[in-house]
Amino acid sequence: MDTIFALASARGKAGVAVIRISGPRAWAAVEDLAGALPLPRTAALRLLRRGGEALDSALVLCFAQGASFTGEQVAELHIHGSVASVAAVLGALAEVPGLRLAEAGEFTRRALENGRLDLAQVEGLADLIDAETEAQRKQALRVLAGTIGTLVKGWRADLMRAAALVAATIDFSDEDVPLDVGPEVLPLLHRVSAALTRELAGFGASERIRDGYEVAIVGRPNAGKSTLLNALAGRDAAITSEHAGTTRDVIEVRMDLGGLPVTLLDTAGLRAAEDAVEAIGVARALERAQAADLRVFLLDGGDLPLLEPLAGDILVRGKADLRPGEGLGVSGVTGEGIDVLVQAISAELAGRAMSAGVMTRERHRVALGRAIEALASAAVELGRGPERAEFAAEDIGAATRALESLVGRVDVEHLLDDIFASFCIGK
Repeated sequence: MDTIFALASARGKAGVAVIRISGPRAWAAVEDLAGALPLPRTAALRLLRRGGEALDSALVLCFAQGASFTGEQVAELHIHGSVASVAAVLGALAEVPGLRLAEAGEFTRRALENGRLDLAQVEGLADLIDAETEAQRKQALRVLAGTIGTLVKGWRADLMRAAALVAATIDFSDEDVPLDVGPEVLPLLHRVSAALTRELAGFGASERIRDGYEVAIVGRPNAGKSTLLNALAGRDAAITSEHAGTTRDVIEVRMDLGGLPVTLLDTAGLRAAEDAVEAIGVARALERAQAADLRVFLLDGGDLPLLEPLAGDILVRGKADLRPGEGLGVSGVTGEGIDVLVQAISAELAGRAMSAGVMTRERHRVALGRAIEALASAAVELGRGPERAEFAAEDIGAATRALESLVGRVDVEHLLDDIFASFCIGK
């Protein structure tokens, strides 16, 4: 494979910049610039030179093949983070024969190809880089640590055992193998199916932690929704006015509430529209509010505006500085009740997040669903008798392949290994 190099730290001026080189010529290329290399995993200060010209001083780190992020021979140069220093060192590396600039994501792709990361871990790494809140960081770290791969390994072991039993019934019926393996296979299938169902149930919360919750502020015109949004955001995100109907479109503000990513939605006042433009705004408000994960109803003393609260929705009295009363009241002008409202929103969403599993992406949900359907079909086929064993075997194989797609690996050779190990066939 080519030897690749790239700036591994963020672009722009910084105290330190990290340049990574990976591939069979990585160490030789750095040796050309830095002279004698330090021992693997030992940092040493070296002066980088090219053609007799000093480029920069660098902290040099080397990682042996099989013991690096990519699984290849890797070297890192920690240099001063000026734009000029980075350009000079990258330019010198580009002149070394056999080296080329890495493509987007190529280091991680090589880590996947060399077995240093599985596909789910690659996704976890991407999510960790994009993490904005504490909950997102923790979730991404769980995936990057290989939690999904560990789960798949356990599920796969049960399915391999079940497949081995069924396959032995089909292919080795003349051996000393019980004909009806249903009593042993069905509990294995049910155990895996139950675990997958639990993971699938937690997918919605996991996805929300990754992508963010939406919280819509709804109420009648001039209830103080935009003022409340500005108070929550700490800035003038929405135009406020004493005239009803100022907000016509949905205004979004991204926030971190209790470590969870939350997008607050300021919607148009809900009422029978007085003109065509306002009618569009009200329709959009209703659509977004209904699709939101949580709604905060800002009440003005009248009836609920065109929308019924759902379980978990929060009802508060708006303009509490002007309308004293019982219950939770908030005022975007004075700040009264804002902290209590934030705590209420955070507590509600945190409660929902507690049900999160480790599956975070739509492809994870699809794979789990396919596996559950295949296992259900396999159980039905086994219930119809030993003569349907071939159909059950195909369904178990389909479930296994669906689960292996989670980590990007499909290996059928282990099925034969499991058959011979379990039944000592071919003695």
